[in-house]
Amino acid sequence: MPVKVSVIVPVYNPGAYIEDCIASLLRQSLPPDEYEVLFVDDGSTDGTPARLDAVAAEHPRVTVVHQENSGWSGKPRNVGIAAAEGEYVMFVDNDDYLGDEALERMYDYGVANDADVVVGKMAGKGRGVPVELFRRNHPRATVENAPLIDSLTPHKMFRRKFLDDIGLRFPEGRRRLEDHVFVTEAYLRASNVSVLSDYVCYYHVRRDDASNAGFQRFDPGGYFKNLREALDVVEEYTEPGPLRDRLLRRWLRNEMVERMRGRRLLKLPVDYRRELFDEIHKVVVERFGPGVAAGLPPTQRIVAALIAADRYEDVVAFAEWEASVALRAEPAGVRWEDGTLRVDFAVEYTVGGEPMTFPSDPAGTPSADPPRDVADAISRVAADSVARFHTATADLLLRERATSAQYFQPGEVTREIVPVGDNGERVRLVLRNSAVVDPATAADGVPPGAGLWDFFLRVKLGGWTKDCRLGPVRPGPRRDRTAASAGVVAGRVVLPYWTDPHANLALAVDNADKRVGLGGVSAEDVTVTRDRLRAPLPLHLPGTTDVLLRLTGPARHEIPGTLSPSPDGSGALLEAVLPVADLKRGLWRIALSPAPPADAEPRFLALPPALRVGGGGVQVVRPPGPSAFQRLSRGARHLLGRVRRKAASQVRAWRT
Repeated sequence: MPVKVSVIVPVYNPGAYIEDCIASLLRQSLPPDEYEVLFVDDGSTDGTPARLDAVAAEHPRVTVVHQENSGWSGKPRNVGIAAAEGEYVMFVDNDDYLGDEALERMYDYGVANDADVVVGKMAGKGRGVPVELFRRNHPRATVENAPLIDSLTPHKMFRRKFLDDIGLRFPEGRRRLEDHVFVTEAYLRASNVSVLSDYVCYYHVRRDDASNAGFQRFDPGGYFKNLREALDVVEEYTEPGPLRDRLLRRWLRNEMVERMRGRRLLKLPVDYRRELFDEIHKVVVERFGPGVAAGLPPTQRIVAALIAADRYEDVVAFAEWEASVALRAEPAGVRWEDGTLRVDFAVEYTVGGEPMTFPSDPAGTPSADPPRDVADAISRVAADSVARFHTATADLLLRERATSAQYFQPGEVTREIVPVGDNGERVRLVLRNSAVVDPATAADGVPPGAGLWDFFLRVKLGGWTKDCRLGPVRPGPRRDRTAASAGVVAGRVVLPYWTDPHANLALAVDNADKRVGLGGVSAEDVTVTRDRLRAPLPLHLPGTTDVLLRLTGPARHEIPGTLSPSPDGSGALLEAVLPVADLKRGLWRIALSPAPPADAEPRFLALPPALRVGGGGVQVVRPPGPSAFQRLSRGARHLLGRVRRKAASQVRAWRT
């Protein structure tokens, strides 16, 4: 078979962090003879070279190239391109990993859309990744119709012939932002770029030791010298005008203005902070015309104007004010409606922990000149926030805790202006959302996988884009408090709950047991008439669903049953026909599992009542609880056992 994809991994001293990368590349759904993996070891001095050689010896599709250290990732990636045989090449860093179907999905999507570049959805584990780019699939994306320029890391799939035809390679040597230069030119010269957003292809990982190259402090002079090369690419392949300004704005915003804002600036040492400011000031003055900064949101535009005016002290003072601005998100209701979870919430900005207020009647057009002082800057932000409040958004995202993969949930946003005080001169700006979370489709059209999921908000208002958890709920919940009853949807048990101790909203999918609420089912609730068992359960159902009932006692039986919505809407009704003739005398415990998806094992939840089979037939009883000793923790039981044994030994010695 011809090689469809060559995966190129530059490697330098990753240690154990490379194991997840290796494992994900070996378990790809693409057949093994249709892809190859090229590890280019850039002079590693740890045990990685031997580890990679061992992998290559065991797996024919893996090749290892060893070379002297070149100083950065550019040369190893170029060596990989030269050795690649695939129709497409895919770049992966040695401490990141792929989704199991990433290569197959990205390749098929690229071929279907005749793409020179395929951008797969990313999830950031401890580090930021583009969010807006992956709201939906873009089969034919450009820098004009999609925010491609927000994603400049090299972790994408490129048609190899396209790279060869235009002679595109990574800048080499000890330098920064080589990926910006490469990816920007690829975007601007590709015949088509396709963005795949309905599957998480790439997991971008921040190492526990924070030693990823992108997290190391850099020399400002060298960094911004390299940044200018990316700006050169934009100017070479675009004409002067709005598109060029919009593309250049990406570097002004992300690499300059954002480094001079809020806590990100204030946490830097003072001397390094000033050195960074001076280099940014040079680039802003040299390279950006007025049209670049004009398209920024108001807060960023103010910082850009202060940088251009060389007003370092005002930049720091404005950062101190911005650091006090936060989001407060409060749930207003969590409930089930026809198999979907309805989540209502309100969110607004706070300053110093108190609701932020704005002028009720902002007058005049915001000036393009730098603000007179920080008070004037704050006033401008407040006035612009009110003027643009009709465009503010508040999205609900469901984020998987284990992988950080996140998915937008549909909802209806309303905007409320709340007067403050008696004179009405100040107002609060409150965003409300009634979002719908469908457990059958919440993960880009498919059910969320088993595990724990957190709810996050993404708010755009007043020139800020801020993320926060949904919560805390007030008053603080108990450890076992749920936000709504558990639901059985798409073969999974889904439980909304408040985290402990922070009381943020989360979702347990096939993961909760005691909190599901079945512990409240009593023996009096369960009836057995001849061979038919019936029990009301506190579960939400969109409709009748099949379940599996497990009876465990002198033997074990698994029998079919059904769950159907209670006529009064209070929960669900469990019904099953018992194999009475096959049940031996004794105590039988009961557990149930919704019929799981085809690729999942049944997951049984225990019911407290049990069945006692004897001469009188089948009785529903509450089995005896654990003894006081059994209720102790494992460690406590071990310690108590040691005390008992020592005491017994002393008694025997005394008797002797």
